[in-house]
Amino acid sequence: MVKESVKHLNPYVPEKTLDDLKKQYGLKKLVRLSANENAFGTSPEVARALDSWHFSDANLYPDSNAEVLRRSIATRFNISEDHLLFGNGLDEVIELLCRVILEPGDEVIDPALTFSEYQLHSQIEGAKIKRVALDDAGYLNLAAIKRQLTPKTKIIWICNPNNPTGTFLEPATIKSFLEAIPDSVTVIVDEAYIDFVNEKNVSVIQLTKQFNNLVVLRTLSKAYGLANFRVGYAVCNPPLMAYLQAARLPYNLSTFAEVAATAAFKDTEFVKRVVNTIAEERIKWNRFLTKQKLPFYESSANFIFFKAGNSDKLHDYLLRNGYLIRNGLKPGWLRITIGRPEDNSAVQKLMAAYFNA
Repeated sequence: MVKESVKHLNPYVPEKTLDDLKKQYGLKKLVRLSANENAFGTSPEVARALDSWHFSDANLYPDSNAEVLRRSIATRFNISEDHLLFGNGLDEVIELLCRVILEPGDEVIDPALTFSEYQLHSQIEGAKIKRVALDDAGYLNLAAIKRQLTPKTKIIWICNPNNPTGTFLEPATIKSFLEAIPDSVTVIVDEAYIDFVNEKNVSVIQLTKQFNNLVVLRTLSKAYGLANFRVGYAVCNPPLMAYLQAARLPYNLSTFAEVAATAAFKDTEFVKRVVNTIAEERIKWNRFLTKQKLPFYESSANFIFFKAGNSDKLHDYLLRNGYLIRNGLKPGWLRITIGRPEDNSAVQKLMAAYFNA
């Protein structure tokens, strides 16, 4: 009744809601710094756009092609509109790519550590996962990835900046890597956190014009603060795009989501303020962790991955004091989302007291 590739999967277990955790620990306030959400909220332009939408159209299906949002993104990145695929968050896009490309027995190269959804959906399609360890500095080891290539390799996953380490590979590095990869292998570069790099020309979207086997993923859940609206998209060339569109569920992006995403995408000033503040707070975190002699990876994202000895104990201590961070990604390590300055300062004071007690 159930395909073999699904029988032994570990299901995704979401965190308890903040309300449930507050009740469990008797807390009046709990700040979630575990999910890499935008602590600075959403552009006010989103609320204005939704207020002006005609709710009398709620009985109608949405525009299946998301034409307004499509036009905005294509214009900014100077790409063809028909090279864009939208999904109900990047999760759906990742699932769709695996469904369209992979067959049982194919090989997928997946760095370790990286975003778990790549491995999950590859396994569902019956592919063999080849994990390639990061280097000592937490970067994707592209040389080691190339050594794992075989005629059966179908997909290589590159999360850039990488989750959970936050490490970033320059576009020139990825270009050199692509030049050594056969056209038969699809290289998928997930740029979910690229906006936080806070430099110019850091995306590899333009490389899709040169490499037909390159797919670039982007999302509005992070820097744009639209995690609840679930809007992700892929940039790639035909014929792959045509196959993806044929397999995509119709009406997978609601009108609410498209209206919100279009408004958020246009408000570049909001994103700039968020990114600049995150960059400033990231420097403070680096200084703090260095002072506390806690090993960490150099992050270019809105989170930092650091080693904390007994991570379970520190995680519980911070939770009981009103701050939830991410545990369980690597033994002894914790990932913390960079939050508002006042929350970052509060967590650092708690950690200093904990380590210096």
